[in-house]
Amino acid sequence: MSYCASRFSTVRRPTVEVMVGGVGIGGAHPVRVQSMTTSDTQDIAATVKQSIALAEVGCEIVRITAPNVAAAKCLQAIRAQFTAAGFGHVPLVADIHFLPSAAMEAVEHVEKVRINPGNYADKKKFAVREYSDADYDSELQRLHDAFSPLVQRARELGRALRIGTNHGSLSDRIMNRYGDTPLGMVESALEFLRIAESHRFKQLVLSMKSSNPKVMIQAYRLLVQRMAQEAMHYPLHLGVTEAGDGEDGRIKGAIGIGSLLLDGLGDTIRVSLTEDSVYEIPVARAIADKAMSLWRPATRPAPTGPADGIDPYHFTKRETTALALGEHCPVGPEQPPRVIVRVPSVGALPAAARELASPRLADTPAEGLLVPLADAAELAALGDAAWPSGFLALELAPAITPADLAPRLTRRAGRVMLVRRFGAGDSAILREFAALVRRHGHFLACALVPADLPALGKTLRELGDDRLLFTLDAPAAALAAPAHATGAYRQLAGALRELGLRAPLWIRNTAATTVRGDNSFLSKLLDASFLTGGLLCDGLGDLVSIETESDPARATRLAYNVLQGAGARISKTEFVACPSCGRTLFDLQTTTQRIRAQTGHLKGVKLAIMGCIVNGPGEMADADFGYVGGAPGKINLYVGKNCVQYNIPQGEADAKLIALIKEHGKWFDAAPAPA
Repeated sequence: MSYCASRFSTVRRPTVEVMVGGVGIGGAHPVRVQSMTTSDTQDIAATVKQSIALAEVGCEIVRITAPNVAAAKCLQAIRAQFTAAGFGHVPLVADIHFLPSAAMEAVEHVEKVRINPGNYADKKKFAVREYSDADYDSELQRLHDAFSPLVQRARELGRALRIGTNHGSLSDRIMNRYGDTPLGMVESALEFLRIAESHRFKQLVLSMKSSNPKVMIQAYRLLVQRMAQEAMHYPLHLGVTEAGDGEDGRIKGAIGIGSLLLDGLGDTIRVSLTEDSVYEIPVARAIADKAMSLWRPATRPAPTGPADGIDPYHFTKRETTALALGEHCPVGPEQPPRVIVRVPSVGALPAAARELASPRLADTPAEGLLVPLADAAELAALGDAAWPSGFLALELAPAITPADLAPRLTRRAGRVMLVRRFGAGDSAILREFAALVRRHGHFLACALVPADLPALGKTLRELGDDRLLFTLDAPAAALAAPAHATGAYRQLAGALRELGLRAPLWIRNTAATTVRGDNSFLSKLLDASFLTGGLLCDGLGDLVSIETESDPARATRLAYNVLQGAGARISKTEFVACPSCGRTLFDLQTTTQRIRAQTGHLKGVKLAIMGCIVNGPGEMADADFGYVGGAPGKINLYVGKNCVQYNIPQGEADAKLIALIKEHGKWFDAAPAPA
């Protein structure tokens, strides 16, 4: 497909080189890490101090907001003082919304200017009207006249420009013709890209940011396809905007950025967290290093396989056969992905089952427990009290046969999933295991290497989907052609599709699927976001397990957080919170934490907490309620993207937000904390 060189390994998309000061983007350069200051730009000392702090922790490009001409003029002193402090090699970027006059001032002082095509000399009033072709052409000419002076001046000074589309701030013209869609985002950027090219200006970087990783992934892929059609090969800046804070913010950012880097797309990145900016850099650096460790030279042949059936530009969940695991765990069509938690041994199962049955985990249950089985005798050691309320997945040692298990499975009807690796020569034993589970009403998860499927194809076609599931045999896959487990799962999905099999797919995060990194929780979180989050955003995955984390409760929580980050399963309140910048009208960090403490029990409710109006209403289009800075000390409240209460004193805004949630029937009281 044109959006990446291979669906099964990472061959980096070739791009032109863009220089931002002395820092190269795209071409043969590594992925660059960026962040943004949060101070008032007109507070020059504070902004220089934050820029230095970012550079000292490894930020390679620093962005500073310039909301007006006065702020843009301050960039001259900021650049001079930043250079005098020893950071002349770190380029500065001016972030511009609305005002071409501010951009024209900023381009005189910094190495790069970012403009948002949705609101750069454009209208965003959510007006509904029909644009005739003549009206549309007139609007484009108006944009050409407004944007051309900046392009020409950037060319004269040797500056770079970023055309940075935001999902939440598309113009009325784009919204009325293309809708609030990835296509609309792409067309918004292409309008400005064509203007720049008409002036033979090539120092361009593009971005397609959204708070929804699925939308962001689809938009970047579509942008690359559309640019390729017009022989454009500009670098990409990747980011999930308004990702939030803590574990959730890191997961959202890693899902969107990691998925695209594994596709070979992306040249600079920012992880947008509602935290101090310095905390973004280690996360972004770890994401970039993991992804770059998987890149294959373009000169090496990329692995091939059957088409995986994934539409890279529109989300469609893979069609699967319905199964009923356990008493209350349906899998398949219209069902959310189910969570399996690994237990290290049979002996550890009773304690783990008790811990995971805690009322504290009622909204995030472990629906299946996975335990390794060294021999059939261990099955007999499982007393009835040790069995979880859901189902039990038994990972079988190779020496265990169907005959060993048959006498011990009869009392467990419908609650056992056998997990076994099957290779190219295992057709006969595969038939025996399939017959065993069907005879006793159980299930069989076949761990496979995609390359072995052709040899097993005839047997699998004859067996059909009934009571079968599939997963990746990761240890062997690590030695096969795909450079990463995501590609191997795509190959597996493609092979099953070619065989006409719709059995559920189980995504397992194991030591063998780990991408280069340390043993920290952040590294495990990023691996799970890359693999599970990325595949879920492509519509693959009916069961998931995070087996790299040994603590069962923590593994369960991480699995649910990845599911929520990918939009695959909601288990708690969803927060869309911007990372703060010089435009922010209140303290985003403390406000987000305070609102979360009051509303974090509202499972299924989506709340947006936005520091200003620049991306507020549009980025909140799929949020239930919004809390947006309208003026210093004043808050505007939204339902969807419609403002319903204006200029509320901030001290009263929390209570009025809760009242608004109650008014719309979305409030319920939190359950009492368990003793």
